Amino acid sequence: MQFSNVLINWYLQNKRNLPWRETKNPYYIWLSEIILQQTRVAQGLPYYETFLIEFPNVKVLANANEEQVLKLWQGLGYYSRARNLHFTAKYVTSELNGEFPKDYKGLLKLRGIGEYTAAAIASFSYNEPVAVLDGNVFRVLSRYFGVDLDISQPKTKIEFQKLAQSLLPVNNAAEFNQAIMEFGALQCVPKSPNCYDCIFNTSCYALQKNEVSNLPFKSKKTKVTKRFLNYLILQDSNKKIIVEKRVGKGIWRNLFQFPLIEEFEEKSSDTSMELIKAFRFNDIKPIEILMLNENYIKHKLSHQDLHIRFFKLSFNGELKGAESIEKIKEYPFPIVLHNFIETNFL
Repeated sequence: MQFSNVLINWYLQNKRNLPWRETKNPYYIWLSEIILQQTRVAQGLPYYETFLIEFPNVKVLANANEEQVLKLWQGLGYYSRARNLHFTAKYVTSELNGEFPKDYKGLLKLRGIGEYTAAAIASFSYNEPVAVLDGNVFRVLSRYFGVDLDISQPKTKIEFQKLAQSLLPVNNAAEFNQAIMEFGALQCVPKSPNCYDCIFNTSCYALQKNEVSNLPFKSKKTKVTKRFLNYLILQDSNKKIIVEKRVGKGIWRNLFQFPLIEEFEEKSSDTSMELIKAFRFNDIKPIEILMLNENYIKHKLSHQDLHIRFFKLSFNGELKGAESIEKIKEYPFPIVLHNFIETNFL
């Protein structure tokens, strides 16, 4: 257990002071873990603090409406996390009397909680001896022990889980799990780690074999799709705007947007303008069309590169369903649209 003891000692001297580490409350820990999926601590911390102010316990979160939850989540991305968070809060409140399951297997049954999150909550809240396995843990273990298996393969995860579990101190699961993740976040970072100022620099396989930049090994590349989106700002004579709620299973489900015309390849600004000129709202023709950005605004998602143009279409008279800017600002929008609103409709 030499590795584990050294790692925990490092953690006790170097750990960041984070609020979810000062509690064993499963609601607080669950909330922090959901927020920190795909999100850096520096970005996630203000959201965590705001959520606890608005929703201090699981029952308050359960009683909120989805738009409230999505609005508070705005800017974090991966919005399915927020929808699952809200669903699980309602389930825990109505079906489990407001009490989270007290073990790994029970937690794993909740929506939005996978193996890593269940292990984190179980160990941090209840000190259940189950090892966490996230990107940081993959990286530390693969480098230190020289495991060059392809981490994109399911069978590899099983091997890493066995290794992590074998290193876990049965009576100190919470501290070990926090330690190995913190070590990966602060010391054994993905690119250009400071290996020569590392507690394991005399025993790390990757450093001794000059393999640090090659581990962990992952073969699968994420396919990125390019999309070209034209958002239409439909404004009537009362300065009211049309917005709509996204439906279906695509990106940003249940968030709001302006009416959208999508093109399937890059177009010149003139070509896009010709397309927009044919647009009618309830058979009403706009009296003026302005292209607000000739060059695409680029917005990257995990699997999509979005190229966005905004057009303002002015109409004579009232538009059915149009709302005031003040009302629109209450809705949850994708961050790229939220930023547009904040910049153009102060």
